[in-house]
Amino acid sequence: MSNPSLLILPGDGIGPEVMAEVRKLIDWCAAQGLAFDVSEDLVGGAAYDAHGTPLSDATMAKAQEVDAVLLGAVGGPKYDTLDFSVKPERGLLRLRKEMDLYSNLRPAQCFDALADFSSLKRDVVAGLDLMIVRELTSGIYFGEPRGIFEEGNERVGINTQRYTESEIARVARSAFELARRRSNRVCSMEKANVMESGILWREVVTEVHQADYADVALSHMYADAGAMQLCRQPKQFDVIVTDNLFGDILSDAAAMLTGSLGMLPSASLGAPMANGRPKALYEPVHGSAPDIAGQSKANPIASILSLAMALRYSFERGDLAGRIEAAVEAVLADGLRTGDLLGPDGGSPVSTGEMGDAIVAALSD
Repeated sequence: MSNPSLLILPGDGIGPEVMAEVRKLIDWCAAQGLAFDVSEDLVGGAAYDAHGTPLSDATMAKAQEVDAVLLGAVGGPKYDTLDFSVKPERGLLRLRKEMDLYSNLRPAQCFDALADFSSLKRDVVAGLDLMIVRELTSGIYFGEPRGIFEEGNERVGINTQRYTESEIARVARSAFELARRRSNRVCSMEKANVMESGILWREVVTEVHQADYADVALSHMYADAGAMQLCRQPKQFDVIVTDNLFGDILSDAAAMLTGSLGMLPSASLGAPMANGRPKALYEPVHGSAPDIAGQSKANPIASILSLAMALRYSFERGDLAGRIEAAVEAVLADGLRTGDLLGPDGGSPVSTGEMGDAIVAALSD
């Protein structure tokens, strides 16, 4: 039986540095009996520099064939003047669209050692563990018509919010299935009070729930009220399911509850392949941070936790994922910090490599 396959796309900025630490954890997995066939390729600005495109057709074909893709980050000021069609971010969007990765899982977990780093009080965020499920391949980011047009004597910008029943239903099922593995609660967020797409969203989520997931507790909330509740009482939520635009906004708000974007992983999942595994791409929520690239200052934890998500959702190895997450928690409890995690009193940060090495060492304790 062949090993499962991984495609690593380090990308730009700090991407190669954090993915180097992920490689250490992949080696650890092999020592636990889970060896991967690993390949590596280019995406984003690195791909544009080499091929004149942010994602080559050959790399896209590889992504379609492997069991999971691990991505670092894309973008940087070097590419700001490029035409929109070849900006680094277009490579990531192409991966999501052509792999049909419609379900974006963004956890917001507050490790106890970092509870004082949140912008909210410790008692509000300590123990926080919620998951936002964002629809990723439709909605206002992809709807037509879109563009900037001349209308009379001025320009008008148009984006179209569009959802079909099937697009809503499949991401709702993803959220309900996930809730069954957690605390069995889903809150669906939209703007059904002012948007027809929101009305359809609420109706379809309710229909899916009544037909197949009556055992899961379902509630509905307007997205703006949901943003307020995330800041007021975030621990009331378990799984939040929402559309592409609101998911983008709400997940970034939830991210800051945990203290640092450098801590947050994500998974983008699609339909099952022939082997039963979903099409999948795993990546940290943070960007390419070009201001610290090449300086060994980046926090690799979000990328390491993204690998943990891959172990859980693509390879059914929640045991290994749990051990990695516990190792991260132990290292933080011991006081190790990269620069983004230093408190107001300062201190001596560890390097990217030192943080990765400490996590591997904690796994053998």
